[in-house]
Amino acid sequence: MPASLTHDDPQQLGPYRLVARLGSGGMGTVFLGRSAGGRTVALKTMHAEIASRTEFRARFRLETDAARVIGGYGAEVVDADPLAPTPWLATEYVLGPPLDEAVALTGPLPEDAVRALGAELCAGLAQLHGSDVVHRDLKPSNILLAAAGPKLIDFGIARAEGDERLTRTGTAAGTPAFMSPEQATGIEHTPAGDVFALAGVLVFACTGQAPFGSGQAADLLYRVRYGEPDLSRVPEALRPVLEQCLAKDPRQRPTTSRLAELLDAPAGGFAEHLPDAVHADILRRATAVWQPMPPRLPAPAEEAATAAGPAGPSRRRVLALAGGTVAAAGAAAGAWFWLGPEDDGEPTAGGKPGQKKPDPAPEPVWKVKVFKGDSGFNIYPAGRHLGLLSGIGLKFYDAKSGKLRGESGDSSPVQGLGTDGKRLYEHLQSEISAFDPLTGKTGKPVLRLKKKLSGGRIEDIDAHDVLMFAGLPGDKESSYALFDRRTGKLRWSHPYNAPNPMSYTVSLLKHYVVLREEDRLTVLDRKKGKVLWKWRAPKADRKAFAGLSALPLTETHLYLGLHEFTALRLEDGKKEWTFGKDRPAVRDAAAEDRVYGPCQEKDGTLYCVERGTGLLAVDQDTGELKWEAKAEWAGPDAFASAPAVGEKLVYVATGGTHWARAISLKTHREAWAYRGPGNAESPKMMPYEPGDCVLLATPDVVVALPFE
Repeated sequence: MPASLTHDDPQQLGPYRLVARLGSGGMGTVFLGRSAGGRTVALKTMHAEIASRTEFRARFRLETDAARVIGGYGAEVVDADPLAPTPWLATEYVLGPPLDEAVALTGPLPEDAVRALGAELCAGLAQLHGSDVVHRDLKPSNILLAAAGPKLIDFGIARAEGDERLTRTGTAAGTPAFMSPEQATGIEHTPAGDVFALAGVLVFACTGQAPFGSGQAADLLYRVRYGEPDLSRVPEALRPVLEQCLAKDPRQRPTTSRLAELLDAPAGGFAEHLPDAVHADILRRATAVWQPMPPRLPAPAEEAATAAGPAGPSRRRVLALAGGTVAAAGAAAGAWFWLGPEDDGEPTAGGKPGQKKPDPAPEPVWKVKVFKGDSGFNIYPAGRHLGLLSGIGLKFYDAKSGKLRGESGDSSPVQGLGTDGKRLYEHLQSEISAFDPLTGKTGKPVLRLKKKLSGGRIEDIDAHDVLMFAGLPGDKESSYALFDRRTGKLRWSHPYNAPNPMSYTVSLLKHYVVLREEDRLTVLDRKKGKVLWKWRAPKADRKAFAGLSALPLTETHLYLGLHEFTALRLEDGKKEWTFGKDRPAVRDAAAEDRVYGPCQEKDGTLYCVERGTGLLAVDQDTGELKWEAKAEWAGPDAFASAPAVGEKLVYVATGGTHWARAISLKTHREAWAYRGPGNAESPKMMPYEPGDCVLLATPDVVVALPFE
């Protein structure tokens, strides 16, 4: 739905006056525009940094051409100027929800609606394929349900059949959950690949789920290539049709015309088969576009700078902002971090009337704007540099100054990246190569694995071993595989055991390998790969445990912040202590509520946030409370990252209008609050010793704050 323009959005593009924002992503922004004659259009633009690169301008021109080719089966092109300093494309403004929003609103669509939807999309794809163009990114969010029929949109990675010039060999472009096996492998995507993706879209329309589930990209790509689709909830009469479309061999899939026949769409117009709730949503959108638009957002203010502090402790971690987090962010896209004035009326940690007001927040040491694309971005520690992988490739920045050093210049590889904290590595076809941060390129392989892997991601790497998550020869499912870093020989492998694969985390320690698969925990002996013990989260904690992005670990213990705060011994899984049972925060919460966030250890003390209370300091050995700093910001937004502990301050990423707060280790009171533009849900934070800074990341920007 339309949202306010920001202070730096243009007033006009071509003959169109901009009246609102419709959305923004890694490649550009879509505006609502109006001509002098009152015609309403959707105006797609490119970010300035993207527009400065030849390959992305070429993609934009191809997108414009493909949008013209599809005609009435897409959002019809009204006007375009792909050669302008800010390239733009004006199309009709389609009144209707994306398919994913429609399914979220109504639940799975009726079988007749799915058949009608599929037949219309077949006609649209046939129009594209007849001009030797393939879409390559067919997914629910790229299909708009208008009253006159569904509209195919977003041809940003469409291309002429057989044209590989804009695709790196061995890489995949598209959305993993709806890719074809050949696209997931990085080879040519033909019209048969669009048929495969269309079947996935129809499975989603029937069930609310993609045919190969959800989860991390590497897992999805592996299941697309080797697994079987889940069609158990697809209507029985549709099942054999979609099974044929989802054949691994593209030669066994029907053409779009044959698929339209098999779908046998019911009589009547498309809109007749849509649920009433979708009709109501279309009407709401038609009304909203003529309502007065919200005013343009003002420019943010800047606060004065303060000096940076000394270096903090080293942590080897990967900071990830995934697609779901991106969608939930409240900050205006394209905005920098900024430092606004402190709100005099807002309570602070431990604050009471008459107490000294916290100091102003320090100015960032540096900040980097991110063009993340649909899949978010990752930050990889690499010694004095940071590798930032986003929708436009891999870039290396100096950790102290934030200056760009080197960049890859192309999109991310299918195979995953990994870091040992000093260097960043890429796995490609069972070879591991290191990146040169000054060029952004890899050199000769530093290690050749003695097993041919299917896909594969580097989960962890240290001086002795490389832990991979990949498909091993002869296996149908992915496994964890530990390789000798010196020889490349396989030490051992362990199968992925989640009952319904969705998410996992894995940690390589001195004596143990710790696996979390959904709501289950497995601890292995590192030397032999033998299972030492297993544990399943209590029923009330399973959802929270399955959603953890990292496990707080030392070499001897695992610390779980869930409904209660618990320490487990890694040698045998026995509970060392439990904190919180008699705390008001636990007593007042529902059994399934997460009360404690992830913790950080320093000098025998664990620091974590207790929901509704504030920051706690707990004795690492006994689980006894040392002190607490009460605060009104202590909610789920503060659970996204563990606190960062310096010599003078404890830093907490809190979200909301104040994205980070610092608590004094001396007074146990809030020292300052770092304020951002608008509300940011669950910003991610990571201390980084080589840069003497704490990294704070939202979906659009990375900021380095001085670490004290």
